[in-house]
This record gives sequence, structure tokens and C-alpha cells, in this order.
Amino acid sequence: MEYAALKEVVTVYIEAYNRFDVDGMLAPLHEKVVFRNIANGEVNLTTTGKGDFRGQAEQATRYFSEREQRVTHWQLADNRVEVAIDYRATVAVELLNGLKPGDTLRLQGKSVFRFDDGKIISIEDISEDLPPA
Repeated sequence: MEYAALKEVVTVYIEAYNRFDVDGMLAPLHEKVVFRNIANGEVNLTTTGKGDFRGQAEQATRYFSEREQRVTHWQLADNRVEVAIDYRATVAVELLNGLKPGDTLRLQGKSVFRFDDGKIISIEDISEDLPPA
């Protein structure tokens, strides 16, 4: 795929994520997509396949009243796109990490997307907690 096409697929995914649009997030995904979330150096979530991903994505929509992934840098190579992300979300429910409804969660990190047959075959979200604002 050309770089512009890879970038467009990732943009569609991120915009759907920001809108809480699970179907929109699933549209650019390969049936065998693997998702891994890595926070502060530890893998804390892995899903395999679109069905597994859907379940997690739907569950995650309940955690926040608003959320935004903002891309600050793009790096494209072969069938891989890496984006630097500033993440901000407003917590909607009490979370295990002690955050309460109304608290703001801020993270910095990157997302690495890999492609197969024009679809996203893997996503790695890698983040570090930022101090409270």
C-alpha cells in the first residue's frame, strides 16, 4: 500500500475511536487483528480477532465520557505506521487505578499499526502515565 493509503486507514480508525464509534473502528481491521496495550512497560491487554476486539472496544466506551487520541507525529515504513499520541480522557466510572468519575486521564505514547491485505492486522498501543494536570 502507498503511504497516503496507510495514513488514511489509520486516520479512519483514530477518528472512529475518538467518536466512540466501535463499528467505525472495526471497519479497517483485518479479521485476525491482534491488539496489545502496553502501559508503563507492561502488557495489560491482548485481544485476538475482530470479535475479541469488538468486545473490548465496546466495554471501553463505558469507561470515559470523552476521549481523544491526538497524533503528534507520523512515521511510515513498508506496511507499518507508527504514530506518536497525546491521549486525554475524562473518566466516567471509578477505575481500578483509583481514578474517579470526572477525573482526567492523560497519557503519552505511540500506536504501531501493521497491515495485511490493506487492513490493520495488528495494533500496539504503548503509553506512559503523565502526572495529573
